[in-house]
Amino acid sequence: MDPVRPAGRTGGGRRYHAGVNRSVREGLRVTAKQDAPRLSDLMPWSVAPLRLGRSWVRSPDPAALRARWRALVAAEDTAARERLFRPSRARTLYSAVGQLPGQRTATGRLYRADGPCPEPVRIQHGPFDQQWLLPDHRLIDAARPELWRVADARQLYAVEPGRLPQPSGPAVVCAALLPDGRSPAGRPGRIHPLYRRPGGREPNLAPGLLALLARRLDRPVDPAELLAWVAASARHSPDGAVVPLTADAGVWTRGVALGERLLWLYTRGAYVPGDGPPEGCAGPGGRPRMPGGRRPYVRAALPSRGLPRTLAYDPADEALLLGDGGRISPVPQGAWDFSAGGVRVLADWFAGRTGEAEDGTATPPEAGSLAALGPADWPREWTSELLELITVLALMAELAPEQAELAAAAAAAPQLPAVELRAAGVLPPPSSARRPASVLDHHEEGPDGQFALV
Repeated sequence: MDPVRPAGRTGGGRRYHAGVNRSVREGLRVTAKQDAPRLSDLMPWSVAPLRLGRSWVRSPDPAALRARWRALVAAEDTAARERLFRPSRARTLYSAVGQLPGQRTATGRLYRADGPCPEPVRIQHGPFDQQWLLPDHRLIDAARPELWRVADARQLYAVEPGRLPQPSGPAVVCAALLPDGRSPAGRPGRIHPLYRRPGGREPNLAPGLLALLARRLDRPVDPAELLAWVAASARHSPDGAVVPLTADAGVWTRGVALGERLLWLYTRGAYVPGDGPPEGCAGPGGRPRMPGGRRPYVRAALPSRGLPRTLAYDPADEALLLGDGGRISPVPQGAWDFSAGGVRVLADWFAGRTGEAEDGTATPPEAGSLAALGPADWPREWTSELLELITVLALMAELAPEQAELAAAAAAAPQLPAVELRAAGVLPPPSSARRPASVLDHHEEGPDGQFALV
């Protein structure tokens, strides 16, 4: 219906329509701030977190996984093997399943398995931990094969943590390793691969999004740049992560540069920014390292026997205290306070190796279970991993003010709200964009050695 024009004034219609246009423009500016598109629309294909079904198939120590496999196949009879395996509705010793894509594991029924241990693979566990997994489809309730099909050296992932009543930490975390999607607290999130096919082919983006951004910004935009923008600008909302999109080329360039540094930190140097790692912050292999004089070191060695039972922080000395005597410093307050998925990252990392929670409670594995087979002493590798994690968190905490400044600059600049993306036909994405792409260039072994063509 046409708007009713005020009567009784010459030129009132023109003035009225000018006022309407101003109101529309002002309304769009308000909408732009409140109607940021959701990550789930910008990167339409997403995968649910892995559902292991049994905790013993994952560990921070690969030697523990091999010991657990040996104990399983050495069980004296099928009943003993079943008690160790822990059957579920999805997996039993008699389940017939194929290989996980890209993995060379046996496919015979587990009740008669006697071969070597499947080679453990490194995965991203939760927002910031890196652990090991037995990539055997017979052992995992829901391994998400579609995720493994597109996992390679070119792939990157945006992971939406589970929703929390009071969100804390990043709204989106990124990874180069295949993520399990675990959320330490809250409901499970979603895993968004950047590419729908191996080799960095077919970006997992709403069709037309990159072209629209390129027109509005007057510069080409590639998929990795968009992911960098997501890393720098995504924020929590009741409907999941949202990503404000700027139409200002200067703000975009600034946000991409910040996001590339965040991607470098998230991936522990596996992703290299276009202009290289930040000067003074890259160690051997381009991995993150604090500048000289600020690097954390082991000031007092951890006990040579047993695992530390407590983790504490001394803010006066910027020291992380592990057990009865272990001491690492300097550890900036920002690294100690860093939270993700509703929990303190360093405390969650420590609990994943010792079973000791920050509140003093302990959750030791059941005696006689496969999960109970693990390191009795603190491995040297864990200390190196802890030092790197402290470095990553410290450097990320230092970027928080820059992220806040970017958010303010993006809010003040012209934006591309969801309403404009819908008007341009970018949103909603077609239903086909929410499904995995077919991968027809390789065979996968099915149950009991049969071949399955995907």
